Amino acid sequence: MNPKSPIKGRGAQLNVPNRFFELSHEMRDDFLEFCQKEGEIADKNKTQYLEVFPKTIVNKVKSPDVGMGYSMNPYQGCEHGCIYCYARNSHEFWGYSAGLDFERRILVKKDAPKLLEQLLKKKSWKAHPIVMSGNTDCYQPAEKIYKITRRCLEVFLKYKHPVGIITKNSRILEDIDILKTLAKDNLVGVNVSITSLSEDTRRILEPRTATIKKRLETVKTLSENGIPVNVMLAPIIPSINSHEILPLAKAAAENGASSIGHTIVRLNGAIGAIFTNWIKKTMPDRAEKVLHQIENCHGGTLNDSRYGTRMRGEGNIAKQINDLVKLAKQKYFKDKAMPKLNCDLHEQFKNGQLKLF
Repeated sequence: MNPKSPIKGRGAQLNVPNRFFELSHEMRDDFLEFCQKEGEIADKNKTQYLEVFPKTIVNKVKSPDVGMGYSMNPYQGCEHGCIYCYARNSHEFWGYSAGLDFERRILVKKDAPKLLEQLLKKKSWKAHPIVMSGNTDCYQPAEKIYKITRRCLEVFLKYKHPVGIITKNSRILEDIDILKTLAKDNLVGVNVSITSLSEDTRRILEPRTATIKKRLETVKTLSENGIPVNVMLAPIIPSINSHEILPLAKAAAENGASSIGHTIVRLNGAIGAIFTNWIKKTMPDRAEKVLHQIENCHGGTLNDSRYGTRMRGEGNIAKQINDLVKLAKQKYFKDKAMPKLNCDLHEQFKNGQLKLF
């Protein structure tokens, strides 16, 4: 593989070193070098699905500005390959790279439905919306094979428990039967991420995601079936999609979205190097401009972990973005909002049905 040629169908163009291994492990490529010398292709750019067996599946979210209390992720790593994804850093905890490994080594948690049911049956558990997925997309390509997300939705329905969903994949419509039933009792809310109306931008920014047309159709279909949808204009990246805020909001409203939300891109941990490498390959004419504008939004750095400012940024560019989103909400979503999910039914179910056991 020519290192100067972009890797087709992937966001990241390299595997950055795992920060947890840098000081304690010597990373060697002897085997790969041997393969190359023998004329074999060391890297075929194929996705690997690896089964893992965590002891729990629901995580308490401690960050005060994320907007969710609990999350669960049926898959770790994401084949969508969004270059900006904050979840890339979490792949390092599993011993992999936040770069290409994140897109090509997908960890599959087949026991997720069973673990979820064990939690919901506990007397100590108090109903609170659980979001799928707070980290990686629960409707990424692996779902077509494993159907873990669908099985988890069946558990939420069985126990009358509220669930939120974050996705940028039209595959969610394959589960519209369950979603409609959940929605009748106000037990589900969906967040669809749409970062651009330009297919050219989507292809390089989010290479293996659903097309913009399909995502807008997904918003419309869900809304028409009584399933509330919030469209996430996230992340907003200066000089890449920041000029699209009003058109994106208009398209979301026209397709039935109940609300919109946004974040300003931040490139924490390994993502800074991955994004910088990517933009210099894909947008060399504006790479420095974009990087400097991102830094302008975060106190002069690409990395921003400060609660209260990391999602919205600061400075003149961030203010312009935030003001535009505020205008978009006033113009297209006045007097509209996502409904609050129902937590009472689960408590009633536990007090009634579970006593039989």
